[in-house]
Amino acid sequence: MTEYVLTIDLGTSGPKVALFTFDGAFVDGDFTPVDLNVLPDGGVEQSPAAWWSGVVSTSRRLMARATIRPDEVVAVAVTSQWSGTVPIARDGTVLHDAIIWMDARGADETRRVVGGAVRLQGYEPRKLRTWIRRTGGAPALSGKDSISHIHWLQRERPEVARATWKYLEPKDWLNYELTGRCTATHDSIVLHWVTDNRDAARVDYDPDLLRLAELNRAQLPDLVAATSVVGPLTEKAAQELGLPPGIAVVGGTPDLQSAAIGSGAVRDFEGHLYVGTSSWLTCHVPFKKTDLFHGIAALPSPLPGKYYVADEQEVAGGCLEWLKEHALETSDDLRRLDALAGSVAAGSNGVIFTPWLNGERTPVDDHTLRAGWNNLSLATTRAELVRSVLEGVAYNSRWLLATVEKFVDRPFPWLHFIGGGAQSELWCQIMADVLGREIRQVEHPIRANARGAALLAGIALGRIGVDDLARHVRILETFAPDPAHRALYDDRYAEFRVLHKQTSRRTKRHARHTI
Repeated sequence: MTEYVLTIDLGTSGPKVALFTFDGAFVDGDFTPVDLNVLPDGGVEQSPAAWWSGVVSTSRRLMARATIRPDEVVAVAVTSQWSGTVPIARDGTVLHDAIIWMDARGADETRRVVGGAVRLQGYEPRKLRTWIRRTGGAPALSGKDSISHIHWLQRERPEVARATWKYLEPKDWLNYELTGRCTATHDSIVLHWVTDNRDAARVDYDPDLLRLAELNRAQLPDLVAATSVVGPLTEKAAQELGLPPGIAVVGGTPDLQSAAIGSGAVRDFEGHLYVGTSSWLTCHVPFKKTDLFHGIAALPSPLPGKYYVADEQEVAGGCLEWLKEHALETSDDLRRLDALAGSVAAGSNGVIFTPWLNGERTPVDDHTLRAGWNNLSLATTRAELVRSVLEGVAYNSRWLLATVEKFVDRPFPWLHFIGGGAQSELWCQIMADVLGREIRQVEHPIRANARGAALLAGIALGRIGVDDLARHVRILETFAPDPAHRALYDDRYAEFRVLHKQTSRRTKRHARHTI
């Protein structure tokens, strides 16, 4: 009998539920959207009840199609958006909507926690040295890390903080709903900045870091490996999902890490580019290292004993969704937008889009940064606006590429491309042209996170080994840089960097005036 994994991939837009074999072959999948609640002063929340309702309805639709029998599913594996916070009471009641990775309301408290009488780039030097040496990084001044969410709750919702039994990441909250067991994995807990990560095989809470972070160990979950089995699926969860009770629920991993596995670029220094709501460009490395000035660090991987390069750009594919809903007010799908953008020559007739709709994380940590179009005229068309968004995200990715290549001390000869953005052949070619690198479009690129979770389940249950991962991911098409576009895109990229400096100065002045 063929064995299957049911994967739950909780993205910002909602949960995707899919069936995979243990070697990463996609069988079937479905999706349910979930609303995003954007609040004043940088708040962004989602309802955990809506997450779970979406997971349940999606799973039941999937299993009702009878692509496979329920008794052929032997494991559940979760991947999800990272850097989110769900506070729960001892009986499991959710005490507040989830504060997600886009939320910056904890910035002031974070600056207080990391600061002191003397500051280096906003950090008290001794605190900074301790954080970097033990964790590989430090709390982001943007206020978008999990530690910042907790401090915001303690300051603004003290009644919630007092009633909280555990603060959980989104993935770990889903595992709690599946098993009744409250845990975090060595990789999901990192953005609380309270674990000693110097040995990737032995990550644990550190008393000195808990004191520096001003967090209570009792309110944080116990730690397990991403390749461990958290527990059996409960009767209640099994009935809701349409699955057999008692099957294994694997520790799992956040989206950035599962994508690294599902991209197929899993050997050291093999890079991948992800474009979904957000974006990143990362690889595995055999060392622990930090570049605080650009928000990049080597952090514990879900793969045993390994590190991966962690970075994230705030809004990428989300720019395209914003364009559709708010600028163009259209329901056009990606294919129609592709056709529109493809009708315009490279360079969008001089129009440049800067994609900082919600600030930026890397290679700058600046939550005040804002997006814009430049070089518009009365002759500018919808098609030029669409293509400029695709190119603007690529310019931002090129900026990150240079920073990551410096971090790992070598260029990437090619990049595996995954996420919703990789479904567009035009965007693949634009990325190749702007980055000057061969772009390899991965099969089912929108399923890369879920594929990574399924492969991780295969490792957890002993069905496959780490050395088997790369051969289970297929490349659909390879896009080489077009030499005819090199000079044009070099020029546009240089202008993009100038626009960043101008925009940064302007938005910082505005932020000071509005505080």
